[in-house]
Amino acid sequence: MFAFSLDEVNLFVLRKQHLTDDTKAYDILQITRDISGLHGTGTFEPYLALFARTKNFDRKQLDSELCVKRSLAKIRCMRGTLYIMTYDMVPVAFAATHSMVEKLSVSYSEFRGVSQDDYSRLSKTILSILHGREMTIHEIKKRLATNLSLPAVLNLMCDQGLLSRVLPGDCGKSKNYRYALFQECYKDIELKRFSEDEALALLVESYLRSFGPATENDVSWWVGLPKARIKKALQKLKEKTIAVSISDIDGDFLMLRTDLDLLKMHKEKRAPTVNFLPDLDPYLMGYRERNRYLQPARYEYIFDRTGNATSTILIDGKVEGVWDYAGTPEPQIRLFFFQSPPSKMKKVIEDTARELGIFISDTKASVSYEPEMVPLTSRSAGAFMSPLKKLKSEGKA
Repeated sequence: MFAFSLDEVNLFVLRKQHLTDDTKAYDILQITRDISGLHGTGTFEPYLALFARTKNFDRKQLDSELCVKRSLAKIRCMRGTLYIMTYDMVPVAFAATHSMVEKLSVSYSEFRGVSQDDYSRLSKTILSILHGREMTIHEIKKRLATNLSLPAVLNLMCDQGLLSRVLPGDCGKSKNYRYALFQECYKDIELKRFSEDEALALLVESYLRSFGPATENDVSWWVGLPKARIKKALQKLKEKTIAVSISDIDGDFLMLRTDLDLLKMHKEKRAPTVNFLPDLDPYLMGYRERNRYLQPARYEYIFDRTGNATSTILIDGKVEGVWDYAGTPEPQIRLFFFQSPPSKMKKVIEDTARELGIFISDTKASVSYEPEMVPLTSRSAGAFMSPLKKLKSEGKA
């Protein structure tokens, strides 16, 4: 069995994730494909994830591909989470996770008081109303004149592949979706192109290409399906995968055979790699077993009680701190480190923070260091989105 050090593996994954200077690219479609999709729950997080990976990134690039050209689509798939996917990955992710996602959506609609008969009746009417047009939820509600939970119905219709969530032209400032028939919106996407088993094998292969070496637990957690299903998919990929070990951490790791030579050819970098990643970044959310990039004692500062990852500072692929943006009284990037970074790295860190501040605020932002941070697990829901927010009484809950 081939053995690699954790430093070698982390740098290898950083490069696959386009998080080193020599692997940043211009093509955001290729980047999105290479990292198996962008986490799409938040409004601005996909822009920050691309900013960390793209050369000369402009927000209009994502607006154009997602909202105008529609070469990217937003669907609920892995772990029942909204992802932004490329055309070729949409039918794969949809078919592989459809049963799980639909089950969650059906349960939610029933919880909101929508019976199967209600859904059948309303969904048929909505399909008729939306034929050839796009409408907001308020416009649809006016046409239906119903007291039933329309968000639950529209959510289930999207998760069944009947409707698409259509974003406005400036996607980074609004989550006010319009809804349209999926096949009218994405004429070239065949959602039924693959069987569930075929799609799952392809999705697992994509995951290993983006995140491998990884464990079965990692794959199962990322997809959101039981290990038995993942084992079956990995069996289909038996000829394409190989087991390796990582000398500094326990576990049985798998990777694609086609990646093995690339990892064996790994050369040490000349300078430290510094990354500022947004909350829910694919790199952070890609693994169930996170000791490859985070010391267990620090989990409560990076992940909240439901597993949401906050905005982080990476040095050579390992989480060394947290960053946050404050817009008032003036634009500011706040930094918190578990341990003071080497003085020789402060300039790189602060320059990177200032570049990020300009991207977020369109103006210069100052940089400050925070002496302490309240663990996310001791704070209220949503704290991961503002990890260094100045708190008065929160933190003792």
